[in-house]
Amino acid sequence: MQPTGRLDDIDDQLLALLRQDARQPIAQLAKGLNIPRSQLYSRLARLEESGIVVGYTVRLGEAFAASRIRAHMMIKTLPRFHREVEAALERISLVQAIHAISGEYDVIAMLEAEDGRQLNDVIDEIGLLEGVERTTTSVILATKLER
Repeated sequence: MQPTGRLDDIDDQLLALLRQDARQPIAQLAKGLNIPRSQLYSRLARLEESGIVVGYTVRLGEAFAASRIRAHMMIKTLPRFHREVEAALERISLVQAIHAISGEYDVIAMLEAEDGRQLNDVIDEIGLLEGVERTTTSVILATKLER
């Protein structure tokens, strides 16, 4: 579904609150936005129906997230192998996100592993995929901001 509709300032604030904690009670969200609960229900329904909000997710706690090793892997694919590489990446559970990009590389894969050994194994696995020409991986040392 293609997102439709424009966001006003209250919608932007609502999305920011939901990104912080999507499990906040409706009453708390309405109070934070200084709008009636009925208006908040209507706004949420409109955002969901228009495809702007398509789901709610889990954010990991800082202690657990800090125990994980995350990395960005930039991937250059061979000509005509882009879709096959993306499909293979989707089947690897340690790949958390796949982004198509412009420039020298074709894809950025976001990786998350328990430890250095597991990260090394998935880097090797991806490097051996048919259609992968080369990769460059950067381990995330610290997250300064995440919304």
